[in-house]
Amino acid sequence: MSISQAMMSGVSGLMANSTAVSRISYNIANSDTYGFRRSFAQMLTAGSGVPSGMQEGSGVRAEVTHENGKEGTLLATGNATNLAISGNGFFAVTRGVDAGKTSEEMDHYLTRAGDFQPDSEGYLRNSAGYYLSGFPYDETGSLGVVDRNQYSGLQSVRIADMSVAGNPTSKMTLAGNLPSQESGLATPGDPFVSSIEYFTPLGAAERLQFSWQPSSTANEWTLAVSDSKGNTYGELTASFNDSGPLAGTPKSFSGVSSTATAPAAFSFDTATGQATITVNNGTTPQVISVDMGAPNSFGGLSQFSGAYVPLVGNADGTQSGTLARAEISAEGTVFGIFDNGMRRALFQIPLATVANPNGLITSDNSTFLVGEDSGSFTLAEAGTGATGEITGGAIESSNVDIAQELTELIQKQRAFSSNAKIITTADEMLDETVRLKR
Repeated sequence: MSISQAMMSGVSGLMANSTAVSRISYNIANSDTYGFRRSFAQMLTAGSGVPSGMQEGSGVRAEVTHENGKEGTLLATGNATNLAISGNGFFAVTRGVDAGKTSEEMDHYLTRAGDFQPDSEGYLRNSAGYYLSGFPYDETGSLGVVDRNQYSGLQSVRIADMSVAGNPTSKMTLAGNLPSQESGLATPGDPFVSSIEYFTPLGAAERLQFSWQPSSTANEWTLAVSDSKGNTYGELTASFNDSGPLAGTPKSFSGVSSTATAPAAFSFDTATGQATITVNNGTTPQVISVDMGAPNSFGGLSQFSGAYVPLVGNADGTQSGTLARAEISAEGTVFGIFDNGMRRALFQIPLATVANPNGLITSDNSTFLVGEDSGSFTLAEAGTGATGEITGGAIESSNVDIAQELTELIQKQRAFSSNAKIITTADEMLDETVRLKR
């Protein structure tokens, strides 16, 4: 190697170590950046460029390498919409909301920065301004056909201004105890009244009222059914067994009469103890079956001595509701919790995986783009195969180790100084060579 080549080797060393120091500085500056992935300069020998077999080392060059597959520490935040990934995968995000645009018209990025919070319109957005994308569930709780090898089908995740339609009540069961000592009195007392809530086809909550009037005949009661608006439906007489193994159970039902005004109606099956009530609350009236318990059987109404146990009714159906809050599972399913008690799947947040995470193209704000070196992506369901899981209420910190970076900074500083010494030594040798002519 000539003196000039030695000098150029020193220059290449200065340039390579300057690149390494710049990466270290970049890492340290982003040591507190959520989801940041460190990079470093790997030193490689630089050839002289002469034909093969005659090559001679001419210096060093720095090749920047990324550590995108190395995880950072998870930091608990308590915010349900903050998300962190344990294992492989990246969130799919966009610069803006996809309202009115197809998925192909949006610029999609990958990130591990999961500090998502609802914006003024309820869209989940991180502090860098990127919106979280997910596959939406339909009203039946199905994702439908999903192509997980392209961004088509993704939508910006929104958790605001949502409502669910109620399910109308069609069945109701009654259980409770009538005090036997109140029947058979010469002057019976006031009726015992209970009301049971049911839901209309429009999701409104209404109530049916059941009034039990004790009779002067022992173990006999008259039931009158009405609603909270004063509409009456019908009456019947219920007799109860007073002895034997079936004591306290309904003995028989009789005297069924309807007081409903059409199209409302009331009927009762004395063999099964089931009433059918037709409520006039729409173009098509709502029909509700009320099971009070079959004669000579336990499990429904009863008549025993003691206190009156108000009727407990289990009615199916739900009231319409609005979104109260959201929950996110480890599999990435966003559940909406509504104020009527319903819990419904809204979105599935996929995790994008690639064959070579370190080959992703680094973009701004801790985001990445799929490139030739990374391989194609798959939008996998979290927790399946080699894909990581999602942790709600947490954020992933940078994967930078400050101690490691400072140690490498010292090493690169020493290497830079040594390469500078090569240049000054080569300069002195050249000066000495020039003086040989004197």
